[in-house]
Amino acid sequence: MPTPRILIIAGSDSGGGAGIQADIKTVTMLGGHAMTAITAITAQNTLGVQAVHPVPTDIVVAQMRSCLDDIGVDAVKIGMIGSAETAHAVADVLETRAPSPLQGRGLGSVPMVFDPVMVATSGSVLADADTIAAFARLMAIATLVTPNLPELQALGGIAAIPTAVLAKGGHADGREVIDRLILPDGNERRWSNPRIDTPHTHGTGCTLASAIATGLGADLPLAAAIGQAIAFVRASLEAAPGLGQGHGPMGQQEATGFRCPA
Repeated sequence: MPTPRILIIAGSDSGGGAGIQADIKTVTMLGGHAMTAITAITAQNTLGVQAVHPVPTDIVVAQMRSCLDDIGVDAVKIGMIGSAETAHAVADVLETRAPSPLQGRGLGSVPMVFDPVMVATSGSVLADADTIAAFARLMAIATLVTPNLPELQALGGIAAIPTAVLAKGGHADGREVIDRLILPDGNERRWSNPRIDTPHTHGTGCTLASAIATGLGADLPLAAAIGQAIAFVRASLEAAPGLGQGHGPMGQQEATGFRCPA
């Protein structure tokens, strides 16, 4: 099978734990080709986010166009957006659904995974109210939206999301982490796994969404792509190198031999 081409639209994490850095490691480890449209530059480490500099919207769009018009894309992952203006501009590009020369198919058939990043693992706010409001356009064109439980509440709940939702259970209490896939027709699929006791969880959401996008880009069915992604996240948590004084990065580069649940 050809190498899946994954376009990642997200912010940069200078500490390498989340964002573009986690996305690239994940896509690469799962056999995809990672391309990027960086939406924001952050000064960030395991303790928090010290500064955020949004990339101008026209530069974000130019990065997307460069990838789409030459290399093409098999799946899109959207993470930290940076501003409401950029959210609308990204939606403008992805809504066009026009095939690019080497793409082989229009954007209308390309799966898109949207991770509605609002707050970093450290607790730092990464999206203001206007940006969150603009998420509606991205959710409308996404194949899958992957909020954690606080994000799901901020978005208005399952009923407010017009596509498939993976409600991540990591923020819930209990020894088991239950991730729920709710389809637009109301059908539901659950994955339940023992909670991994580690503080080194920085980048879990980015890693999961990028892993799902890579699976979808390789033509896996949605449930299979999610199962593979959950297994990869768990292997990455187990392999965390223990860096930093706070919520350290995961060990995507050591996540080998993981088993995908049925």
